[in-house]
Amino acid sequence: MVRFFIATIFPKVISCYCEYGIVKQAVKKGKVSVLPLDLREFAEKGQVDDEAYGGVPGMVIKPEPVFKAYDHVVDRFGKPYVIVTEPWGKRIDQTLLESLKEKGNIMIICGRYEGVDERVKSLADLEVSLGDFVLSGGEIVALAVIEGVARLIPGVLSEARSLEEDSFRGRWLGYPVYTRPREFRGMKVPDILLSGNHRLVELWKMWHRIENTLKKRPDLVPEDLTDLEREILESIKKGLSFEEWVRSRRGTS
Repeated sequence: MVRFFIATIFPKVISCYCEYGIVKQAVKKGKVSVLPLDLREFAEKGQVDDEAYGGVPGMVIKPEPVFKAYDHVVDRFGKPYVIVTEPWGKRIDQTLLESLKEKGNIMIICGRYEGVDERVKSLADLEVSLGDFVLSGGEIVALAVIEGVARLIPGVLSEARSLEEDSFRGRWLGYPVYTRPREFRGMKVPDILLSGNHRLVELWKMWHRIENTLKKRPDLVPEDLTDLEREILESIKKGLSFEEWVRSRRGTS
């Protein structure tokens, strides 16, 4: 089990989100535990913030309630892996989430206002961010970590194979997906997906994975291409469609 301890001034944001979707299933199956820690309960007279020294505008989360919340976790569960949310922190990616699922206890300290007192960083193992932008608080970041990790834990997803199809988990981004009806407002499901030809379907998936990656995240195109991947990549660069590529292969086979 992975236990999450979320230090926040808005614990209901965390508990409410965890009543839905994958996180709810993970908790129900005993794979994940999420314990919001209301920093006001660890603060003298509920005062969690104060003005910053040096004339910096805005309020800062005080160190005392955070350290008391940390001590509370340590006393009951042992030392956790501590994450602090910061706009300049390490950007969360799939590799990071994979590593976090191996941690037994994870405490996430949610910044708010102008952030947390710098002395809180003495507790931190890692600072994380969703990207190069600023939010008013770290709760959304914490929830992203919780869900991102929870779905990777064996037994959480009912279709474990779906993890293998995830973008950023393999070499390429994902491919387009369709469901019923076969036609909607003149837009049809590709015939290949209805053909029953499993080999062709897998080639179609690979083609569109490579195409998506090339068009949307060319920085992720790997250098160690297989012969088939290189052939598909070059065909896409030439402007061929999947169908045209398949016909050209048949003509040379």
